[in-house]
Amino acid sequence: MKTREELLELLNAENGLENLKTLLKTESLPPVGRDVNNHIHTTYSFSPYSPTAAVWFARAAGLCTCGLMDHDSIAGSEEFLAAAKEVGMGATIGLECRVSFKNTPFGDRRLNNPDQDGVVYMALHGVPHNRAAEVNAFFAPYRAARNERNRKMVAAVNQLMGQYGVTIDFEKDVLPLSNYAKGGSVTERHISSALAYRMLEVIGKGETLVKFIRETMQLPLSDKIAGFLCDEKNPHMMYDLLGWIKSTLIAKFYIDATDECPDVREVLALSEKVGAISAYAYLGDVGDSVTGDKRAQKFEDDFLDELVPFLAGLGYRAITYMPSRNTPAQLKRIRALCDKYGLFQISGEDINSPRQSFVCEAQRAPEFANLYEATWALIAHEWRSTKNPADGLFSKESVAQWPALSDRVKAFSAFGQEMFK
Repeated sequence: MKTREELLELLNAENGLENLKTLLKTESLPPVGRDVNNHIHTTYSFSPYSPTAAVWFARAAGLCTCGLMDHDSIAGSEEFLAAAKEVGMGATIGLECRVSFKNTPFGDRRLNNPDQDGVVYMALHGVPHNRAAEVNAFFAPYRAARNERNRKMVAAVNQLMGQYGVTIDFEKDVLPLSNYAKGGSVTERHISSALAYRMLEVIGKGETLVKFIRETMQLPLSDKIAGFLCDEKNPHMMYDLLGWIKSTLIAKFYIDATDECPDVREVLALSEKVGAISAYAYLGDVGDSVTGDKRAQKFEDDFLDELVPFLAGLGYRAITYMPSRNTPAQLKRIRALCDKYGLFQISGEDINSPRQSFVCEAQRAPEFANLYEATWALIAHEWRSTKNPADGLFSKESVAQWPALSDRVKAFSAFGQEMFK
C-alpha cells in the first residue's frame, strides 16, 4: 500500500491519469457508499489535488460521486471526468465565481463573501460537457484582471511583512503554485500559500513561529492552530499557517475585487445559455469556523427572507449549502426557503486542504436524503443536456413533462443512478 504522499506524487504528476490506470491494477478501494460531494477544488484553483488525485481520494473515501468546483475555471473538467470514468464514479462538473451585486438592492451588504460587501460567491453546477470550453473562455479575461489585483496584493504583503524580512514575488513564488498557464486561476489562497512557505523559511517553525505571531506581530492565534504549528512532524503545517493567514492576516493586505467580478446578471445569462444550473452559495453567520480559515462573522442571516426571493426572481436555479458548516436552525431555515421559492438544493463540502475529509458525515442524516438524490439528478442533467439541450433539468421540455421540481429531480436522479449501475 502506498502512502498518501506517494499517491499524491503519482497522481499530481503530468502523467497522473496514466498513473491512475496503473494504480487501479494494484491498489484496492473500499466499497462505495452513499456519500457525495459536489464542491471539490483542484490545482486549477487551489488544492493539494490535481483533478485525477481529487477523484482518487474521493473514491478512496468511499464516495459514490464527486464534483469539480474550481474558482473562475473549469479547465480541469476533461481530466476530472476521465479519471472518474477510470474509477467507475459518477461525476459532475462546475465552477465557482464571484459576481457583483452592486446593481442590486444588496449592493452594500455583506452577503457570502468574508472579505467584501456587495460581492457574491456563486456556482455554475451541471455544466454540459461540450460547453465547458466556452465557459472557461468566458472567465479568461476575469482571471487576467484578477492577476492585476493579485500583483497589487503581493506588493501589500511585502509592505506589511518586509520589516520582518519576509517578502514574496508574484512571478517566482505565487504563479508557479497555480495552473494559470493551463487555464486555471490564481486566488488569494495562492498568495497566502506563498507567504506561508516564506514565513516557515524565514521565521521558522514551532514555538518560534507561534511567538512571532503572538508577540512580534501581536496578532491572535488560537490554541488549536498554535498546537498544529508546534508539531514539528505536522505534514500539513503550511496549510495550517495558510488557514491562519486567510482568517486573520488577509484583512491587512486584501484589496477589493472590482473588474474581475462580472455583474451577476451576466453570469446568470451565461448559465442559461450553456444549460448549466446557477446556484447561490449560502454561507450563513459563522461562529467557530470548521476549516479554521473563516473568522467569526455575520453574513446573510439577518436578511435571508428578503434575499432568497430576490435570488429566485433574478433567475437563480438553486442554492448550494454545506450541512456540516451550519447549525440545525440555519439549515432548516434555508431549506424551507428553497422549498417556498422553488429553488433546487445542492450540497458540497468545500475541499481545498489536506485536513478536510471528502466525506460530510452531517449529510448522512436522513433529512438530507434529498441531497443524495439531487447529486444524481445533476449528473443525469449533464449527460442528457450534453447530448440534447432539450433534455436538461430546467429545459422547457423537461418542465412541461415534470412541472413540479421535486418530481423532476426524482426522475433525473433515477436516470443518473441507472447510468452508473
